[in-house]
Amino acid sequence: MAEAQNIPAGSTTAGAIAVAAESTVATRMSAPPSFDVADFPVPNGREEEWRFTPLARLKGLHDGTAVANGTMKAQIDAPEGVTVESVERGDARIGKAGTPVDRIAAQAFSSFAKATVVTVPKETVLTEPVRVTLHGEGGTTFGHTVFDVQAFAEAVIVIDHTGDGVRAANVDFLVGDGAKLTVVSVQDWDDTAVHCSQHNTLVGRDATFKSIVVTFGGDLVRIHPRISYAGPGGEAELFGLYFTDAGQHQEHRLLVTHDAPHCKSNVVYKGALQGQDAHAVWIGDVLIEKTAEGTDTYEMNRNLVLTDGARVDSVPNLEIETGEIVGAGHASATGRFDDEQLFYLQARGIPADEARRLVVRGFFAELVQQIGVDDIEERLLSKIETELQGSV
Repeated sequence: MAEAQNIPAGSTTAGAIAVAAESTVATRMSAPPSFDVADFPVPNGREEEWRFTPLARLKGLHDGTAVANGTMKAQIDAPEGVTVESVERGDARIGKAGTPVDRIAAQAFSSFAKATVVTVPKETVLTEPVRVTLHGEGGTTFGHTVFDVQAFAEAVIVIDHTGDGVRAANVDFLVGDGAKLTVVSVQDWDDTAVHCSQHNTLVGRDATFKSIVVTFGGDLVRIHPRISYAGPGGEAELFGLYFTDAGQHQEHRLLVTHDAPHCKSNVVYKGALQGQDAHAVWIGDVLIEKTAEGTDTYEMNRNLVLTDGARVDSVPNLEIETGEIVGAGHASATGRFDDEQLFYLQARGIPADEARRLVVRGFFAELVQQIGVDDIEERLLSKIETELQGSV
């Protein structure tokens, strides 16, 4: 089943407003953004931003009962020229990319001891990625990391999550004017881990930002990427890949706020699900404000259900406050294997099980190729193959 809406160039303001009214937009949370956890009521599950999340499995992150009693082994491998600092919460760079929008993000901000700031200096072009490895060793941890990629710099950042534990964090990306940043965030936790993280990105004038979020492990993973623009000409690409197994809850909630003119955004998330009670949630919100004339945006989510017992909730939302746009649209599709594709492969002598694997690999290939880091691509392809052994 699929639904799609497109608004072509030259649409009138009246037409744009009509589409916004039809889509039951949820771009605004139930409480205003705040760094103070006390400004957010304890969620009860009826709020729009919490209605799909199994609160009992959050291990107290949402109601204040979780305390920082765990260990997170962190390692940052940075090329020459990149600086890594440990700073107090009063540092001006902390929170510049965005403010917590739910109680867990505010709890994470209120609970971290020191923040880490990774800076790529102005006009620096890195030939190797910045690699951040976070390995949970049990218990609950909170964190805040700022990546400051300054004007006309170019960098690739890989953030790799493994191990066990309960983790809540805010991650800020400051993309300077004319800079180019690619971020790969891998969630490959043990099956019992819980991870909630808000990713805030401020895209500078004529800057380019690309995010690839990859989620495999964890009992419950809830990632909340948010994009805003500091000036005209910025571009953001948000890609996501998730493989949800039996009993897992994986939730990706995105918001792209077009608040500057002549900016672009493109969102493509794809997921595969298998096993009883596998649950994937994708919420894609795009807000085009009155000042964002010349915006060009599109978002898409596709899900492939491999077995019975899995569930997908996919909700694309589009709110437009100006008709002076280049284009805007969204699409969502969830289904099983394409019988025509399987028939085509089997008619050429490929066994049914191998044909199904080929279809899934092809389904994800577009997004894996976006990563651009060979060892990470190879690892993810191997992980996908391992997951497929249990279902097709």
